[in-house]
Amino acid sequence: MSALGAAAAAEWVKVRSVRSTPIMLAAFAVVGVGLGWVVAGSFADAAREQDSLAAGFFSLLLGQLVLITFAVQFAGAEFSTGTVRVSLAAVPSRGRFFAAKMLVTGLVVAGAAVVVEVATFFTAQSRLGERAAPFMEWETVEALLGGWIHLTLLSLFAAGVAVMVRSTVVALSVLLPILFLSSQGLGNVDAIRPVAQYLPDQVGMVVMHLTVPGDPQFGRDYGPWEGIGILVLWTAAALVGGWIAMRRRDA
Repeated sequence: MSALGAAAAAEWVKVRSVRSTPIMLAAFAVVGVGLGWVVAGSFADAAREQDSLAAGFFSLLLGQLVLITFAVQFAGAEFSTGTVRVSLAAVPSRGRFFAAKMLVTGLVVAGAAVVVEVATFFTAQSRLGERAAPFMEWETVEALLGGWIHLTLLSLFAAGVAVMVRSTVVALSVLLPILFLSSQGLGNVDAIRPVAQYLPDQVGMVVMHLTVPGDPQFGRDYGPWEGIGILVLWTAAALVGGWIAMRRRDA
């Protein structure tokens, strides 16, 4: 086994041995699938026709709160408790330690996201009847793929921030209001939308069919994959920042 593989195996032992991991992932599933059922019901009862693909993604936007919390806790808890010193004694290479933690964080989030997203899609579409979106069309596949990438990258972005600030409390105190309170509302205010639409939580809206380019009220100035590309840049910046902080600061 390579050195990185051994470090990743150690991180895997940590993530699966912590009681909060299954609790958070189960909460993500309950919120995503359960709320998806409720939202789809409101879509089915609505007099006007709405984008059927959006029904499941509304619930996943709320569910991603749980994924963000999981990623921040796993990435930053060792700094808050001081146990990072023990981890660095076992893995002296800080770059390898950081890479292993981010790798395991990404894999766990990606695995949970794809399962819950697909389950939410089928749950939501089952309530829409004739309005349901066909599963095998490219528009559906694109939305699901983009939504999965969005959930995974946004969680990695949060994990990188947690390592930069070296505190789960500080990271969550900064990220949750900015990503899910301020930008969700402020992103649709005309005066600041030109800037707010590029915040990390906003750039996946188009690919998830929660808005469309050119919409007079909620539109964005970019297409679905341009938005995902912006999120890639945000995530890369957070990971580079976390790596620099990891290498330059004392444990």
